[in-house]
Amino acid sequence: MGSCIICGTSVEGHICETHQQDVVFEFRGTNADQLTPGRFYRGTVDGYAEFGVFVDIADRVTGLLHRSELEQRLESLEWEPGDTVFVQVKNVRDNGNIDLGWSIRQSEREFRGTLIDDPEEDSALLKENVEDDEGGDDDGPVRHTVGQVPDKSERDDTRETGQTGAPATEDSESEETETEAATETADAGGSGGGAVVETEPQTDGEQSAVELTQVAVATLEDRVGNDVRIEGEIVDIRQTSGPTVFELRDETGVVDCAAFEEAGVRAYPEVEEGDLVRLDGEVRRRRGELQMETEALVVLEDDEHAAVSERMADALTEQARPEDVEPLAEDPAVDAVIDGVREAATAIRRAVLEDRPVVVRHNATVDGYVGGVAIERATLPLVRDQHGAADAEYHYFDRRPLEDGVYDMQDATQDVTGMLDNRERHDEKLPLFVFVAAGATRESMDGFDLLSVYDADRVVLDSAEADPEVGDTVDTLVSPSLTDAEDATTATAIAATVAAHVDEDVRAEIGHLPAVSFWEDAPESYVDLAAETGYDEDDTREIREAIALEAYYQSYEDKRELIADLLFPETDDERGLAGHVSEQFRTKMDAEIETAEANLEHRDVGKLDVAVLDTDAFAHRYEFPPTNLLLDELFRRHRDDVDVVVGLASDELYLRSTSALDVRAVAATAAEDAPDAGLHAKSTRDGCLEFLSGERDAVLDAVLDAVADVA
Repeated sequence: MGSCIICGTSVEGHICETHQQDVVFEFRGTNADQLTPGRFYRGTVDGYAEFGVFVDIADRVTGLLHRSELEQRLESLEWEPGDTVFVQVKNVRDNGNIDLGWSIRQSEREFRGTLIDDPEEDSALLKENVEDDEGGDDDGPVRHTVGQVPDKSERDDTRETGQTGAPATEDSESEETETEAATETADAGGSGGGAVVETEPQTDGEQSAVELTQVAVATLEDRVGNDVRIEGEIVDIRQTSGPTVFELRDETGVVDCAAFEEAGVRAYPEVEEGDLVRLDGEVRRRRGELQMETEALVVLEDDEHAAVSERMADALTEQARPEDVEPLAEDPAVDAVIDGVREAATAIRRAVLEDRPVVVRHNATVDGYVGGVAIERATLPLVRDQHGAADAEYHYFDRRPLEDGVYDMQDATQDVTGMLDNRERHDEKLPLFVFVAAGATRESMDGFDLLSVYDADRVVLDSAEADPEVGDTVDTLVSPSLTDAEDATTATAIAATVAAHVDEDVRAEIGHLPAVSFWEDAPESYVDLAAETGYDEDDTREIREAIALEAYYQSYEDKRELIADLLFPETDDERGLAGHVSEQFRTKMDAEIETAEANLEHRDVGKLDVAVLDTDAFAHRYEFPPTNLLLDELFRRHRDDVDVVVGLASDELYLRSTSALDVRAVAATAAEDAPDAGLHAKSTRDGCLEFLSGERDAVLDAVLDAVADVA
């Protein structure tokens, strides 16, 4: 007969049934069926699979830790083969397969002892006793009864048993239970809520009910040994075999706060992640790290909650706000929206500081890809600095192309489904969405409204004609069309300026991006800036054409590494990549243009000379170039001869005009002459109208008449 190493209860061996999960076992057996389900075992990482991690419990005993058991993404685990890990045996199947569970304790010192599980012995063998911290070690958790705070001498005598004074016995546990039961009827608060007795250390070592000094987390280094009060947000809660650890963040920093109710029992169960709280306790140093030993914890509500929330938000915004940065080059259109540029940069920097993912949604065009990459290039270094994991940039930054530059319900549903799944499975915060060369028109309103239901922040950077109502729906809309600016620019020029504000160190490597984004008439200021970066006009043309070609293939993919090789080549071979792909662009485009020119139908509509191309009959629908790019090139080559180029497909019609056309007005006017066609503007950005294919001929006539009226 022995005693449980945790509670001292008489037991066969060294551990009672109640505390089986408070210790870790070393397995000395040879067969899976010798394991005891429910116990935690030390293991060694054997290798990875798509569905989980294989862990060796012994030489010939291997189990699977399935990815569904992990508290984080499988890809974010930093375990290497051969690493020591701690897992729970959940089940041993009849076929010998072992199902393993995740352990939040990943170091031996987090368990309350280590035992040998040797099937040849009748019971577990003691390997090492529970560490006795008597004599001044501050590592032990502090136990306090409801509404009471142990004095200094009691704290200093705390042992790993979680009790003050002498080690635990059945009698002392009984006495403490009676004390707790008595104090629960008092008006003092504790982990169960209610009023809080706030204390401050006195010269004689006693405690008195006086107001504690509220301090910032950043000042705790100078307050070790003092009782203080802090306020902030609970950003993480971890349950150990001893205390509950609350990670609290205020506007100045983050600190772990240990609260002990009973070994392995959740303290303050009413407190949840995301709550704003007031916490009183003593500042201590545990294993070289600052920690608060919690003595009282209260969730803030109403006015107190609002005050702390506003204070933290203002401080975080101020921390995220970039210094005033000079524009990349002279651009009146960008100068007109410079305040919006700073606001957008602040939102991105703040999201990184808040550990929120940044998702860039951009048009699947050259302007969209290059502008999106500018934001990516500036944000990734901040993500790496904020998070230590090597793969953090893949979890906290994502870039996803959009078809047609419209954020519709399909796109929004996909994003919402993904972000809610990540929040549920990986406890990931809702992301900041940044739209580049996309989203400025009302065709994206339905998608934005769905995001707004979940309070997902939205920033739009676009050079297209923006609809004012979009500005009322998103958090930040940056578009020169909403100002008095008359000069044309690109979304990339705006996004690159935002990028320079996000991280000024990146401006030296993105100087050529604006010049790449202009298909023609690039401002001299951007041409000169590209030359300073090492790219002449032929270089930027080749990059533009190469990205246009690659953007077409797998247009839903970010192609991060390939696009980076085209835009930021590091070797001579990479430098030649753009020229090689550009040759393919020219070959394919010239062949398609030759066919299109041979089949243009010219019409006189009022005073307009209109060229119509049946894109279904005289363009390859599923090959490069796409319709938009083909019509853009066709229009550039023939605008001296024609006023309007029309691309007619089975249920879509595209317009290109030498004068500004109100596509919605054209659609509305034409719909009156073709009432059964279901005609409407699909994308004002692309000059695209949609209709029922059975009314194709009627739609063409109605649209041409409407263009003559509107023009």
